[in-house]
Amino acid sequence: MRSRGLLPYCIVAGSMSLGYGSIYTLLADLRDRYGFSEAQLGYIVAAGFLAGFVTQLALARLADRGYAPMLVRGGIVLAMGAMIGSALATEFWAFLVARLLLGLGSGAVGPAMRRIVITREPDAVGANLGRLAAFDVAGFMLGPLVAAVVAEALGIRAPFVFLAAVFVGVLVLASRLDLTAGAASAPGGRALRTLLQRPAIQATLAASVAFYLTVGMFEAIWAVLLRDHGAETWLIGLTLSMFTLPMIFLAPIGGRAAQSRGPLRVVAVSLTVATVCTFSYGVLPSLWMLLAVSLVHAVADSFTMPSNQVAAALGSPPEHLSAAQGLLGATGLAAAGLTGLFAGFVYEEVGRFAVCTGTAVLMLVFLAVALTLGRRQLADTPEMRGTDEPLAPDAIGSGVPDLP
Repeated sequence: MRSRGLLPYCIVAGSMSLGYGSIYTLLADLRDRYGFSEAQLGYIVAAGFLAGFVTQLALARLADRGYAPMLVRGGIVLAMGAMIGSALATEFWAFLVARLLLGLGSGAVGPAMRRIVITREPDAVGANLGRLAAFDVAGFMLGPLVAAVVAEALGIRAPFVFLAAVFVGVLVLASRLDLTAGAASAPGGRALRTLLQRPAIQATLAASVAFYLTVGMFEAIWAVLLRDHGAETWLIGLTLSMFTLPMIFLAPIGGRAAQSRGPLRVVAVSLTVATVCTFSYGVLPSLWMLLAVSLVHAVADSFTMPSNQVAAALGSPPEHLSAAQGLLGATGLAAAGLTGLFAGFVYEEVGRFAVCTGTAVLMLVFLAVALTLGRRQLADTPEMRGTDEPLAPDAIGSGVPDLP
């Protein structure tokens, strides 16, 4: 799969995130129309993340055993059902169930797609994972803009009907793709235990938690925060979508940097910048200052997301590539889900300073844990090896040696 052949796979991955992101621009409207509290909005956000956590943790390893086509196509069908359910929902529990279905579908698709990308072109795995991440995040943030435009024109239920139709087209596209590339018969052993025993994977998971803490907080309170600063629905959707622009162009660069310079070194810088931005959301007085900082945050995340995925690819044995990506995604979604669960409540009861500061502190803690566990990877960089050569293609999926 050369870069030009990657586009259809990126479209499939990005479409799943399109469904994820669609509801965020509508959270304030759901609060106003149905009387949901900020805490209930947080529960809706958390439901999708937690469902994705369970799916990636339990099912990602099936892609290592040749079931990637089933996971991808079945996940799209579940996402389609979630959009139909959201269009019909009027009660809190109904929106909650729809988000659970969407989380199940997205959680099935993501790790399988990343395994296909990793195994088909290992000499460009960093750039290709970056491209996949770019579409993933683009879909995540384009969703709010699409939802805002369609909702303004046709009503609050129309975006969900529109996205259900989009998923029909995505299912047709996926049915024409070769989803069996890289399929391998992984041993039936304990993949998660094998992965969790590796310091390289432990460091990657800690970095993932640090990254997804701010994702969960951002998605739980951002729309409400901007509304409380006077933003209209269209502006909320626009700001969430503008967040994607740096990522679309920079995520492939971030992936290449991770493969050549070492993923943990890249993450150390990008997560530090993201932590400062997260803290700033709690103190900046102006709407436009918040929006400016969010663009800086987007640049940092453009490097963090693909770097974490490259680190998981480098740190896992070849028979557990998809399981490692699923474990990475599940850990991040659990962190985001729990953060979203509490962020809405803390914002409602205490205020934005408390939730943003608390999230920033936790990010620093987990970043420190990642750097401590990953001291071997920090040493395994071109500078420390005395060469400008990037990480070798055959290192992908070979596993990073454990510390003595």
